[in-house]
Amino acid sequence: QVQLVESGGGLVQPGGSLRLSCAASGSIFSPYTMGWYRQAPGKQRELVAYITSGGSTNYADSVKGRFTISRDNAKKTVYLQMNSLKPEDTAVYYCIIVTIDYWGQGTQVTVSS
Repeated sequence: QVQLVESGGGLVQPGGSLRLSCAASGSIFSPYTMGWYRQAPGKQRELVAYITSGGSTNYADSVKGRFTISRDNAKKTVYLQMNSLKPEDTAVYYCIIVTIDYWGQGTQVTVSS
């Protein structure tokens, strides 16, 4: 059975950086497309970024140039490097196995001075 464990969230000042990690258990990881979604208070969940098994990436316009998604198949882990953070990036960030629509529990990111 697959499990996803997110880590790396927290409180950061505007302009700061955080790196989220999502470690997957289970025997299969490398064929999956992995992604990060986020949900801000009172708003719908939105796609932040995803990365395919071949390493192709896609980003929401709001994070292009600031966020970078990457993966380490040997460690069964996907990362989201977030730079130049803004208050509007405040949200719960969810790791997702896009291929099978499987979600992690989420990690809170708060950007505030």
